[in-house]
Amino acid sequence: MWSSLLTLALLSLTLAHTGLEVNAGAPLKVLGLFPHPGVSHFHFFHPIMRGLAEAGHDVSVVSHFPDKNPVARYKDYPLTGIEKLTNSVDLKMFEKRTFYSHFQEFFLLYDWGRQACNFTLRSDALQQILKRRQGYFDVIIMEQFNTDCMMGVAHQLQAPVIALSSCVMMPWHYERMGAPIIPSHIPNLFMAQSQDMNFGGRLANWFSFHALNWMYKLLSVPAADKMVQYKFGHTLPSVGELAKNTSLFFVNQHYSLSGPKPLPPNVIELGGIHIQQAKPLPADLQRILDNAEHGVILISWGSMIRANSLSTAKRDGIVRAAARLKQQIIWKWENETLPNKPANMHIMKWLPQRDILCHPNVKVFMSHGGLMGTSEAAYCGVPVVATPMYGDQFVNSAALVQRGMATVLNYEDIGENTVMRALKKALDKKYYDAAKIVSHSYNHRPKQAIQTAIWWVEHIAHTHGDPLIQPSAVHMSRFVYYSLDCYVFVVLILATIIGSWVSLIRRCCGSKAAAKPKRD
Repeated sequence: MWSSLLTLALLSLTLAHTGLEVNAGAPLKVLGLFPHPGVSHFHFFHPIMRGLAEAGHDVSVVSHFPDKNPVARYKDYPLTGIEKLTNSVDLKMFEKRTFYSHFQEFFLLYDWGRQACNFTLRSDALQQILKRRQGYFDVIIMEQFNTDCMMGVAHQLQAPVIALSSCVMMPWHYERMGAPIIPSHIPNLFMAQSQDMNFGGRLANWFSFHALNWMYKLLSVPAADKMVQYKFGHTLPSVGELAKNTSLFFVNQHYSLSGPKPLPPNVIELGGIHIQQAKPLPADLQRILDNAEHGVILISWGSMIRANSLSTAKRDGIVRAAARLKQQIIWKWENETLPNKPANMHIMKWLPQRDILCHPNVKVFMSHGGLMGTSEAAYCGVPVVATPMYGDQFVNSAALVQRGMATVLNYEDIGENTVMRALKKALDKKYYDAAKIVSHSYNHRPKQAIQTAIWWVEHIAHTHGDPLIQPSAVHMSRFVYYSLDCYVFVVLILATIIGSWVSLIRRCCGSKAAAKPKRD
C-alpha cells in the first residue's frame, strides 16, 4: 500500500514539474460525444453540457441536437443526415407483446448502435474533433448506451472518460464500473420487475440479466471493434477493454424512485437533472388548470410515441372513460381533431409537461412510464397510471408501483372500463400520500444534481481520471469476482474429505466382514 501511495505522490510531482497537470483555476476543455439520435436521451445530457459552459468551461458537443440558444463557450458540432428518433414509434408495434420481447428490443438497440456508430465515425463533425492533438481535451463525456465505439475516439484523444446513461444502468454497465450484479433484488432494465420479486421473477431476472450481458459482449462489442479498428487501425484495443477505463458514470436514477442499490463511488446518481425551474404556462392551459373544480388528469406518452396511432378501439375506450369523469382531461394528441371528444377533454400537440404536473390541481398522470416523465411525476408528487410499452418503461413503472404511487394499465388491456378503474384507483388518497413521500426524498438532496455533476467533472479532469475511485473489481474475471474459485476449492476439499471417509468406512466394513468366522 505504501509503495502505491509513494508512486502516486511521485507521479503528481512529475506532472507538476512537467506542467501537465490541469490548472484548477483555468477553464476546462470538455468534449461531449452523443451519437444516438434519440432526443429523450439528450434531455439528460444537455443540461450537464450547458451547465459546464455556464460554469466557464469550454464545451464542444458532437450530437444530433444543436443548442438553439447556446451560451458562451458552448460549441456544437452537429451530426446531420441521419433520421432522428423523435416521434417515430407507432403504437401498433405493441399490440402483441411476447415473453421474449426484451430480447427483440436488444436486437433493435444493436442495430441502432451499429448505425449510429458507423454514421458518427464517418461524420465531418467528428473529423473536426479528431484534428485536435492528443491531450487537448481535459475530459470526455459520452453516452454509453447501445455501443461503445466512442471509447475508440477517447483512446485516440487520450483524455479521461465520464459515461452517461439516460436510463437506469443496463446489464453490460455493471462490470465495467465494478458494480455488483445482484439479480435477486436489482431488476434488469428490460424486465417488468421491482426490487420485490418472487421466485419466478428472480429466475427470469437472473436469466435475462446474464443473457443480455453476454449478448452484448458477443454481438455489440465485436461490431464496434470492427468499425473503430477500420477507422483507427487494427492495433486499437477492443472497446470492451477500453470501456473498463471509464473514470465515472453518471446515471439518470435516484434511490427514491428506482430503489437503493449498492453502487461504488464511481457511479453517481443524477436523476432529475433535466428538470428546470418552472416557467409560466400558456394562458389557455393556465385557465384550464386553475378552473378545474375537481382537478385535472394529464395524459402524455412522451416524445417518441404517437398517441394518434392508437387503434380505434383503444382510442374510443379512453375517450369514453374520460367522458364519465368529472375531472378535466389534458391529452397530448398529435392531430388537430379527436373523434367524439367530450367537453372535459382538451387535446394539444405539445405540452409543457413538467410545468403542468407541478400545478396543484393535477391529480393523476397517465404516462407510458418513460424515465423523464416518471422523474417529473416524482418531483411534483403526482400519482401515475403507467402503460409501459418498451425499453426501461417496464422497470420504471414497476418501481413506481412498489413505491405505492402508481398502478399499471397494460397496453393490451386498454378499454373504457379498464381505463376507468385504473384512474379511479390512482385518484385514491393513499396514492397521493405515497407520491408526496417520494417527492420529498427526490427533492431533498445535499446538492442540486447539476452542482453535483459539475463538481465531479472538474474533479475527474483535475485528477486525470482519479484512479483511486475505480474498484479493482473492474479488472477481475467474473469467476474470481464472485469467488467461484473459492467455492470450487471448498467443494473439492469437502469432496476429498467425504470421499476419504467413505473409502475408510468401506474398508473397515470389508475388514470386519472378512474377519467374521464362518459357521459350519
